[in-house]
Amino acid sequence: MAFKPQSDDESALSEINVTPLVDVMLVLVIILLVTAPLLTQSVHVTLPKTVETTANIDDQPLQLGIDAQGIMTINKNPVTDLAALEIALKAELEKNPEIGVHLYADQSVIYSKLAEVMAAVQHAGITKLSFVTEEQ
Repeated sequence: MAFKPQSDDESALSEINVTPLVDVMLVLVIILLVTAPLLTQSVHVTLPKTVETTANIDDQPLQLGIDAQGIMTINKNPVTDLAALEIALKAELEKNPEIGVHLYADQSVIYSKLAEVMAAVQHAGITKLSFVTEEQ
């Protein structure tokens, strides 16, 4: 067996071997071709037909509003003061123990008025209180 001696004047091999890259890409293409039909198949099911239902308006949360002048309303009916608000909320709580309150407060309402209304809601025994805001 004869070996060719290396001389110093030969340049180093500077080419990239692309064979492994081509092998990997071909495997990925084959995987894509095999899995693509599986992704587009769907199960054909005939769904049952039902009667259209309507929302239960009894479970709707109360709409408690406070306008810029500090006037309170429950479901758009005006309330005179905090004591009347608490009485009305207790009456609604007796009708539905799971009742919630959506609080619509004007942005110019002072914080002390808002805190008093929130305290009245809590004293009435309602634990579900949500603030309603508008997206800008």
